[in-house]
Amino acid sequence: MHTPFDPLIIRNKSLIPIVQGGMGIGVSASGLSSAVARENGVGTIASVDLRHLHEDLLAESKINPSEEKYTRLNRIALDREITKAKADAQGNGMIAVNVMKAVKDHAAYVRQACESGADAIVMGAGLPLDLPEMTEGYHKDVALLPILSESRGINIVLKRWMKKGILPDAIVIEHPAHAAGHLGAASVNGVNDAKFEFKRVIEETFEVFKNLGLESEKIPLVLAGGMANFEKVSTALKSWGASAVQIGTAFAVTKEGDAHDNFKKTLLGATTEKIVEFMSVAGLPARGVRTRFLDSYIKRESKLQSAAKADPRRCTQGLNCLSTCGLRDGLDKIGQFCIDIQLAAAWRGEVDKGLFFRGKDPLPFGQTIRTVRETVQYLLNGTMPAAAK
Repeated sequence: MHTPFDPLIIRNKSLIPIVQGGMGIGVSASGLSSAVARENGVGTIASVDLRHLHEDLLAESKINPSEEKYTRLNRIALDREITKAKADAQGNGMIAVNVMKAVKDHAAYVRQACESGADAIVMGAGLPLDLPEMTEGYHKDVALLPILSESRGINIVLKRWMKKGILPDAIVIEHPAHAAGHLGAASVNGVNDAKFEFKRVIEETFEVFKNLGLESEKIPLVLAGGMANFEKVSTALKSWGASAVQIGTAFAVTKEGDAHDNFKKTLLGATTEKIVEFMSVAGLPARGVRTRFLDSYIKRESKLQSAAKADPRRCTQGLNCLSTCGLRDGLDKIGQFCIDIQLAAAWRGEVDKGLFFRGKDPLPFGQTIRTVRETVQYLLNGTMPAAAK
């Protein structure tokens, strides 16, 4: 594909400068990730609770449920998704796996991704200081991409990794004021802090590279959040010095996206007034669509938080998916709901029950569902499909 931008180079592989963001539960699995990889981009499987995508595993998880069983079944599901994505990618691009540090069993999912042949591990939702240890024995085969939001965190991760003789193969810089999901700010009010501005973070990161003697290493910087726009991509890659952009929501609503069509229509139909920031159960801000569930929750949030109490029985599924959970652990400043139940409902297209994460910015084709190829062509060339102009 012709494009005015330089390729993204990871592990000596020349790729288009597009990384597809990992979106769970089930929003980015083998279908979406392989479609992006076929365009020679980085397609990403979100590792969290993939058993929902496999009827046999979901059925088995309901018989004598336990944390150990959930973990085992989710590892089986992750292996299936990686295997299928790699086959469907037909040797093109890369298949990455996104693992959230906030997930209790993150180390197990990292190991499974490595064992199943993933090309890269992407880790955020917490400082991935020990990702090199988790991937020990696979450093020659698996690229490592930490997700961070500001230069201080980048400096901390680089110093820690350098002591182990490991460098990131790329760094994803996610802007909390634009991205969806779990945002790298301490509070909802902090998502607009100037320290997160892309141009500033890139400049400061280049200074970090210089101070650490890494100027010649050419670690690619990937900008994430609000980048589903050809002009923004051009600015990031041509003016700011980024090597690629990461796109989430715009790929989630493509024909190849792994979620139900009702999920896609909900994201596509969300006007600015319907997008709201709130504290998720993992202790990080999140950005979602105002559905019946989220509106009801926000109205009751203060009351629910005032009644917060630490009680393992409040984990309604017994999954204990997060290391820190506002509902289970009685943390009154953060979310008081089961995120696994709400995200799974969203993936199934249950608009009244689900929690729908969404980026803040407009999507390229309005309310139209287009293909991954059309999305990539627009992002890299500014070419709009005839019906979307």
